[in-house]
Amino acid sequence: MIKKIFIFIFVCSIFKFSNGQKPLTQYVNPFLGTATLWDSIDIGYKPTHRTWGAEVFPGASLPNAMVQLSPVTLFHSGSGYQYEDTVIYAFTHTSKGHWNLCHIPLLPATGNFTPEDYCSAYSHKNESAHPGYYQVYLERYGVNAELTSTLRCAFHKYTFRDGQSKKLIVDLSHSNERVRGWEINQEGENVFKGFQQTGEKMYFYAVVNHKIKNIESWKNDKHEISVVNFADSSNPLEIQIGFSFVSIANAKENLEKEMLGKSFQQVRDEASKTWETLLSKIKVTGGTERQKGIFYSTLYRSFLWPALRSDINGDFTDLKGNVVNKGFNYYTGPSLWDDYRNKLVLLGMLSPKVTVDVIKSLIDKGENTGFMPTFFHGDHAAPFIAGTYLRGIRGFDVKSAYNLLLRNATLENRSRPYILEYIAKGYIPEQDIKNPTVETKATAGVTKTLEYAYDDYAVALLAKKLGDTVSYKMLMKRAGNYKNMFDPSTGLMRGRLENGEWIKNFDPTYPYYEYMYREANAWQSSFFAPHDVIGLIGLHRSKADFEQKLDTLFSIPWKGVEAYNISGFIGQYCHGNQPDHSFPWLYTFIGKQEKSQVLLDSIMNHFYDMGKNHLAYAGMDDAGENSSWYVLTAIGLYPFSPADPEYIISVPLFDKVEFKLGEKEFTIIKKNSGKKIESITYDNKKIDGYFIPHSELLKGKKLVITTR
Repeated sequence: MIKKIFIFIFVCSIFKFSNGQKPLTQYVNPFLGTATLWDSIDIGYKPTHRTWGAEVFPGASLPNAMVQLSPVTLFHSGSGYQYEDTVIYAFTHTSKGHWNLCHIPLLPATGNFTPEDYCSAYSHKNESAHPGYYQVYLERYGVNAELTSTLRCAFHKYTFRDGQSKKLIVDLSHSNERVRGWEINQEGENVFKGFQQTGEKMYFYAVVNHKIKNIESWKNDKHEISVVNFADSSNPLEIQIGFSFVSIANAKENLEKEMLGKSFQQVRDEASKTWETLLSKIKVTGGTERQKGIFYSTLYRSFLWPALRSDINGDFTDLKGNVVNKGFNYYTGPSLWDDYRNKLVLLGMLSPKVTVDVIKSLIDKGENTGFMPTFFHGDHAAPFIAGTYLRGIRGFDVKSAYNLLLRNATLENRSRPYILEYIAKGYIPEQDIKNPTVETKATAGVTKTLEYAYDDYAVALLAKKLGDTVSYKMLMKRAGNYKNMFDPSTGLMRGRLENGEWIKNFDPTYPYYEYMYREANAWQSSFFAPHDVIGLIGLHRSKADFEQKLDTLFSIPWKGVEAYNISGFIGQYCHGNQPDHSFPWLYTFIGKQEKSQVLLDSIMNHFYDMGKNHLAYAGMDDAGENSSWYVLTAIGLYPFSPADPEYIISVPLFDKVEFKLGEKEFTIIKKNSGKKIESITYDNKKIDGYFIPHSELLKGKKLVITTR
């Protein structure tokens, strides 16, 4: 009987994964995005220094987890890992893809090393990664390292050569941030614990399967490390570590409830299952194996940030440093300037519970400071929260969120610098600088004005929904302020002085980090009005004139100006950074949808597996924004204006997409292989235009896109 059951299960498994159907996690390549571009043709200019890559990490993590367990090949560099590097310094437990984090560095070792010289060479031939798992062979020490994780815990498994003394280097003086303090202590025979203080204070509690002989402090004039020495054992060294941003006691509790008592393989299998469940919410049919690989790799990459910060008992440390427990999972702030455009919409579609808790976390931060927090530039919690609410996701205090956003929009605050000037003049003036360079910093008045206008529109949508008519009218009037930056003589958005005059030293092809524009030039900034494309087109003499301007955007060659985070061009369009990511769809608004599709297909085909190893993005992933751009474009639904609960339709890469949205599943069918859309139907009813509301997708019907 048992034999028959086994045969039945085996046959079912063969049937399930026959005809190319394999676990979706097998399509994911966690190394995609870890390489750097060096070829001037790929970058768009001849580099004199390392251009920023996607800056992603290849290590083990779960969706939106506290722990990102990954190798560091160079501290103070993006995620800490760069594919072209040849040594590993440590395995750290937090990573985002920006120049911070990398908490609690650990490295197994044996033999001789010093506080300044302990890194190990490695080869990509002896390195592998899978969602929730990472492995590498450390050549210097002869150790095979395997890593896996849960939400709040890490599992290290180190297999040493026979007869080698086993040590663990704990370099708490290092991270990607300035380390302010640390502590490590032994507890009994099998436990070490402590903390590392950077911008945040991260506590750890580690249980080891070997007896700890002692913990030594090794230091010289420049550096200090801790070395954990273990008693001899023939078994692999296994270290299970719980983490907390509250206390060591909470780190211990997290470990006991999430991981302790489980085998390494069990934790790894559970991690893989978690990722399979998430990835399977979008199933694609058709397309090439390469396209599926990029699709599921970018889908995976879209769900690693924001990161969990509350413990399994609900405790978290708020912005004032108080330990509180409010009954929800507390998360880091999203990278709002980057990922409000698409990633946070995708997060809401596939992980609404996480989205609600992220918004609750933003509200909690806002109530501690009096204003809704933002990230980097603009006030883009506004489109995130408005779009989420208008898509029907509830569970957070929308009135509290709205009041905070309204304060951001009307009072001087750090989230919206120069807001009073913006209110008074309808634009943010720029300084008159005679010889600006790429690195020049000023007000970035053009970008701020355009973005504040869009944020005003987003808050206005909430005001209307909540019945605040006075604020709605005021904010909608301000939503047109983007027009105040339009210079008819150039047909571009241009900086203005306090007296209203245009900036005279004006080269529309020259990029700036924070002068007139934020990480962009005039071409990459002049078509941003996602809430009012018709009004934007109206600033030009005709639709034909607007089309010619778009043609110029995508055809003027980049002039070779070098900037760290601006790379990957089609004409002046830059896919390696966020500001112009919605521009390819603009042809659709003037009846030339097929021209948009040519661009979209070209971007998907060229900018996501670049370089000699086919592991480079055109530019930074920025916490999943660039990855989410691919995911949503590949299925043919993009949140052109993320504050609005609708999607612009384009031609999918795949013949069929099955998308589990809430309790139902809608399907996208592509008919024919052309780039021009001939008709769109949903539930057998024709759609006029190219937009479909989120509320329609929730009905779980069939969207058919017919091309020629």
